[in-house]
Amino acid sequence: MLTDRSKTQARVWVVEDGKVRSRSDYITTEEPLEIRLMSPRRTVAITMRTPGADFELTAGFLYSEGVISNRQDIQRLSYCVDTEIDGEQRLNIVNVELREDLHPNLQPLERHFYTSSACGVCGKASLEALRLRGIATIPPEPKVKPEILYSLPEQLRAAQGIFKATGGLHAAALFDTQGQLISLREDVGRHNALDKLIGSALLSDRLPLYNHIVMVSGRSSFEILQKCTVAGVPIICAVSAPSSLAVSLAREFEVTLIGFLRGKKFNVYSGWERINI
Repeated sequence: MLTDRSKTQARVWVVEDGKVRSRSDYITTEEPLEIRLMSPRRTVAITMRTPGADFELTAGFLYSEGVISNRQDIQRLSYCVDTEIDGEQRLNIVNVELREDLHPNLQPLERHFYTSSACGVCGKASLEALRLRGIATIPPEPKVKPEILYSLPEQLRAAQGIFKATGGLHAAALFDTQGQLISLREDVGRHNALDKLIGSALLSDRLPLYNHIVMVSGRSSFEILQKCTVAGVPIICAVSAPSSLAVSLAREFEVTLIGFLRGKKFNVYSGWERINI
């Protein structure tokens, strides 16, 4: 789903065993994306992302933040065309036309005016924001065997096409409960990769994701848990550790949260009852 714009060629100097050599290499592209509503006309977020799957990123972000509740809330997604200057498409601006009778509360989005690809949204609201939105706890099923979970990291790594070329992308992958890879999205930011993944499910009418597993590269932050919980994901896995607020969210909304999933070992921080030993 990523484009040629997702990687950039660069000249690097390699120092090895005291010797220096120059070669061409690929690095991950990082560019801003502005998400702009057309009515009322306003910018709701600017995020640093890897170009590609921008419409999915936009849809996933708006869904996670409660601006939309289903695919039908979006009438049209398009890149901006600047007719006042040269009439060219601006591939770093996505225009969103919502359903005419939809009047979302946009005040909570003010904290998103600038979003860093590295750390997610600064000043993220606490668990109380999700409680006020009426997000439901996750149903108790499904249950999965450890052997299913053991297979996920390698499948994620094998499917990371751009990571192989650049070594600089995070990934979010969607699996069924039998461990079959359904889709994967990559981005310089963990939360962006997940927005792309959830946006893909939203635009193909596959939400909520009650019978699925999500695995992310890196750690599980509050941002990751919030997005997965809103999308109805019962089991979230990561190769690294979760944060304390991520664990608190998982326990409150009855999500199974797994960390340090490497080889044939993992830690369960919440939702142990879904592990079928």
